This record gives sequence, C-alpha cells and structure tokens, in this order.
Amino acid sequence: MIDKLSWISVYPEIILALMACVLTLADLGFKSPRRTSTYLLTLLTLAVVAALQALDASAGATVYGFGNMVVSDPMGNWLACFATLAVMVTLVYGRPYAAERGMLRGGELFSLSMFALLGISIMISGNNFLVIYLGLELLTLSSYALVALRRDDATATEAAMKYFVLGAMASGFLLYGLSMIYGATGSLDITAVFKAINSGQINHQVLIFGLVFVVAGLAFKLGAVPFHMWIPDVYQGAPTAVTLLIGGATKLAAFAICIRLLVEAMLPLAIDWQQMLMLLSIGSLFIGNLAAVAQTNLKRMLAYSTISHMGFVLVGLMSGVVGGDVHYAANAYSSAMFYAITYVLTTLGSFGVIMLLSRDGFESEEITDFAGLNERSPLYAGVMAVCLFSLAGIPPMVGFYAKLAVLQALVASGRGVDIGLAVFAVMMSLIGAFYYLRVVKVMYFDKPKGSNDGVVSAPLDVRAVLSLNGGLLLLLGLLPGGLMALCANAIVQMLGT
Repeated sequence: MIDKLSWISVYPEIILALMACVLTLADLGFKSPRRTSTYLLTLLTLAVVAALQALDASAGATVYGFGNMVVSDPMGNWLACFATLAVMVTLVYGRPYAAERGMLRGGELFSLSMFALLGISIMISGNNFLVIYLGLELLTLSSYALVALRRDDATATEAAMKYFVLGAMASGFLLYGLSMIYGATGSLDITAVFKAINSGQINHQVLIFGLVFVVAGLAFKLGAVPFHMWIPDVYQGAPTAVTLLIGGATKLAAFAICIRLLVEAMLPLAIDWQQMLMLLSIGSLFIGNLAAVAQTNLKRMLAYSTISHMGFVLVGLMSGVVGGDVHYAANAYSSAMFYAITYVLTTLGSFGVIMLLSRDGFESEEITDFAGLNERSPLYAGVMAVCLFSLAGIPPMVGFYAKLAVLQALVASGRGVDIGLAVFAVMMSLIGAFYYLRVVKVMYFDKPKGSNDGVVSAPLDVRAVLSLNGGLLLLLGLLPGGLMALCANAIVQMLGT
C-alpha cells in the first residue's frame, strides 16, 4: 500500500499531469484563434504548481516516496519551481510569436509545454534510474514534437529530425551506461547504488565503463562538446518560442540529473568523472566561444554561447571533490546551481527580445536585424543590452557574479591544474565578450534599415514580464546573496541526506 508521504512528495507533479490532460481535452472546445482561454488556464496552473513547489522547498524537508523511487528535497523543489516559472515566461513571450505563425490553430504549444515540464519535474525528483529515464523520455518526446510544430516549415522539420536522431543516440548512451551501473551494483535506487560503490567491493573497471556512457549521455543533454552537434541547428531551425523552451527550463533538468547521477549516486567515483567533466568543460569553453565569433545569425550565436556557458556549469561540477576531500563540494555545486539558474533567467530575456522583434513573415534573428534598435525602442534595446552584458560577465550584471562564484570554487582547491583552468576560462570569456558587445554596438550605433525601421510594439503582458526580467538581472547582480544562500542551503541539505 502506498503511504501518505508518497503522494505528498509528488502532488505538484500530479496536479501538473492532471491539468495537462484536462487542458488538452478542454482546448478542443475553445474557438479563439489566439487560444486565450487555454493560455490563461495554463498560466494559472503553472502559477499554482510553482507556488506549491516553492512552499515545499521553503519547508526544508526531504521526503522519499514510492519505495525511495522519488525524492522531494529543497534542491529539487527549487529547481522545479524555477523551471516552472521559466516555462511560464516562455509561454508569455511565445504566444504572440506563435499566433502570427499559425502555431495556435490547436492548443498543442501549451499542452506539449506542460508535458515537457512534467518530464522536467520527474527528472528532477527521480531517485531511481528508471524514474529519471522516464522523465527524460517524456521531456524529449515532447520537445521533438514542439520543434516540428510548424509542419509546413522545412527548416523546423529538418531541425526536429536532427534532434530526434541525435537525441535517440544520446538516450541510448545514457540507458546503456545506467544498465552497466545496475549490472555492477545490482540496484536501480540511487541511495543503494551509492552504498554499493562506497563499499569498494565492486569491479572498478565495470563501473568506469558504465560511467563513461552516463557522462556522454549527460553531456548531450547539457550540450557540451563534443556532444554539441545538435544545438546550433535545433536552436536556429526551431520556432523561437520552442528554442527558448529547449534552451531555458531544460537546462535546469540537465543540471539536476547531473547532481542525482554523478553526486548522489556516484560521488565515490568523483576522481574519475571529474576528469571527464574537465575535458568536456575545456572543449565547450573553447569551441563554443570561438565558433560564436563567426556567426551572423543571432540564434545560432546564442546556441554556441550556450555551449560555452555549459562549460562553466561543468567547471563548477568538477571542482567539488579534491583528493578525496568533499569539503569543497557544497561551495562548488551551489555555485554551479546558481550559474544554471541565472543563465536560464538571462536566456529568457534575450530570446524574449528576439521574439518581440519578429513579426508575421519576418524572423528577427540576424544580428543586422537589431540595427538601430535603440532609436526604435530604448526600453527593449536596454533589456537586450542587460542580457548581453550578463552573458558576457560584465559587472554589475548577475552573469559576472555567477562566473566569479564558479571560478572561486575552482581555485579554492589550490591545485595548479585548477588555477590554469580558471585562467583559461577567463580568457575564453574575453573572447565571448567580443561577440556579445558586437550586438550591443549594432543596436546603439548602427542605423535602422530596410524591414527593421518600424516602431516596436508588444502586448502588455510581454512588456511587463520582459521589463521585470531585465530588472532582475541587474538586481541579482547587485544583491546576489539571497539566491546564492538559497542554492547553498539546498545543496548542503542534499549532501547531508
């Protein structure tokens, strides 16, 4: 018999799953071409779910349910809450964009987004290999359908096919690696796997073989080099609203399963997987920044930018254990969590402006499309500039503090290789500053021309949320202590259990 605690541990997910099904059916009776009723009900549902997740996180309790298959802890609940808010913001930005492109003829954008979010929540709360994989497949299948939502667009269809083929391969890597770990430890439960590995009685070679495949699968979900091939094509080919969903909330889920699988399940193998993450981070920082310099398409540039930023997240994840000492773990993992959350917030703002400037029959995704934006709309140019400064790591934006926190965690070990990696990361950030500032230069110093010289207008909800988004990037940069403490407390409690 399933006890009461089991239901308590997953009730936000139950509400989300139930309402996703209800809205899918109810949308059949809604006739509005902009799907106003579906949109409002979706936002209401997500607001309630986010509030419940925030209340659970604030309570500070760690609850295991369904035979230890799921866990409700502060880290998971905060990540799920931020992912829910990110999906809300994505739908606010994406609704006008989708309506102009015939993507709201049905309510698939809203229902599939809710199912994708459900997959994210299941991944984050999974304490069992099968539960995590179930959430991962729900997320990826929903994402494939969303990328191909414009059925008459050849570019979107091509992007969906590439995403599907490479995604299936990555899922195979992850599943094969998890099966190897299961074969070595005899359990799918994360806690039991940790105890089995920590006992030291398992064949180390089998574990490492499985670990390599697990890290490869995780690297694909993060978009780290050399498993980054899908990101530029999918980011550019997918409708921008869907690009934002893939580039925003899903990164929090990818970070969560890295923590669940690598830290909670395989921390005794940290000396092995940290070396793999180091190589992935170096490749991501190098390829991501250098390739971004050559891009003229803004979505593609931000795709390579994502690869470089995931390199910074990996830097945080690889600096938690030094010579078998876990004393640095809380600082390192909380810095990586802070980086992931603030990166998602910045991505929301930048893609929100891209969608705002797009209109029916015109995709505002080339860098030249932003020429003279300050003359057309100082507000939106300012928001975009704040986002780009944050991505570049320029103070006082939150991106500067996020980079600083990760680099401080890295150099805290005092090892020469870590200090060298920190210097390398700073040098790569300097390269990154060039292609971000190039867009700022185009917005403020180039003259509007051709099809991009009209007045920029947006619905009230988009204007309000976009202004709040830009304001938060500046506020969190000036006062990062609250969010940093939240991440630190969540990671400390996760490590303690």
